[in-house]
Amino acid sequence: MASTRYTKDHEWIRLDGETATVGISEYAQAQLGDVVYVELPPIGKRLGKGDEAAIVESVKAASEVYAPVAGEVVAVNSDLEGTPAAVNEDAEGAGWFLKLKVADAAEIETLMSGEQYKAFLETIQ
Repeated sequence: MASTRYTKDHEWIRLDGETATVGISEYAQAQLGDVVYVELPPIGKRLGKGDEAAIVESVKAASEVYAPVAGEVVAVNSDLEGTPAAVNEDAEGAGWFLKLKVADAAEIETLMSGEQYKAFLETIQ
């Protein structure tokens, strides 16, 4: 299984070949609370690293989801439009947001590993 990398904005990314799946971390969904709406990008949209890729709204707040790396959106999780709570149920699995055709796979290596992300979370809790 591909390794998961994380950003300081609490997105995760998992590379499989030249396509990467992107979502928000378990920590992020816990902070948001019950997710009630997800706005996904159009397929074909090109995103730079750090660009706004999606919006997630919960009963507490609305938050942007940023692209962890540059790439082109090749798929979105349209299931989230009807059942946004899937993000709460399985944020790092079935609750994924989008898939990117990655422009430069080396960018992923600059992100935090699971262990580094866990250590990062300990500094903010």
